[in-house]
Amino acid sequence: MLGVASLNSYYGKSQALRDFSIEVKSGEVLCLLGRNGAGKTTALRSIMGLVRTKGGQLTLDGQDLSRKRAHEIPKHGIGYVPQGRRLFSKLTVRENLEIGLMTRKTGRGALDWPLELFPILRERMNQPSGTLSGGEQTMLAIARALCIEPKVIMLDEPTEGLQPSVIAKIREVVVQLRETGVATILVEQRVDAVLSVADRVCFMESGQVRSTLPIANLHDDPSLLHKYVGVSH
Repeated sequence: MLGVASLNSYYGKSQALRDFSIEVKSGEVLCLLGRNGAGKTTALRSIMGLVRTKGGQLTLDGQDLSRKRAHEIPKHGIGYVPQGRRLFSKLTVRENLEIGLMTRKTGRGALDWPLELFPILRERMNQPSGTLSGGEQTMLAIARALCIEPKVIMLDEPTEGLQPSVIAKIREVVVQLRETGVATILVEQRVDAVLSVADRVCFMESGQVRSTLPIANLHDDPSLLHKYVGVSH
């Protein structure tokens, strides 16, 4: 289980997260929802140690990671796919994946499952990642994160700008991650992409968690989406 308790984050002197607290169990999909600027991306970056934090606690399976540096967090099994993918565009698909393998010193066998999930990447192994389509780049970014054999994977807007067939593929992969016991934190603007895969939804506003609910509650009361996200379903 990943636990985040009372995390406060700052950009300079400006506070971006206020007492941010969540828990995600193995095999659970938790979606962070909220309007632009609500703090969703900051929450993921804070967990990864990429934003200055004060106080709070980060634990994974009971181990305290609160004082770990950013490069150490993935070594403990937390994978991260940032918004915009952040691939090494001049490196090949193979080289990007090898960076994932090196992060946690996983063996080459760790490539098998990501390439099974995204078989198109096998055909692109020697191709510079910057020449891939947007959908293929997203697949590569997720595959690279999976190379560390994560206990938790965090996906920030993975379906942004993608065509429906690729969105469906990513949704399918999230379901498969759940079935294998990987905990997933998903940031999404597309509510329809969330409702079919989430177990729980965490609504954020002004850098704070306003409500965390089982997904069934959204089906029962769609007005919650309008309240926190500004959309109707």
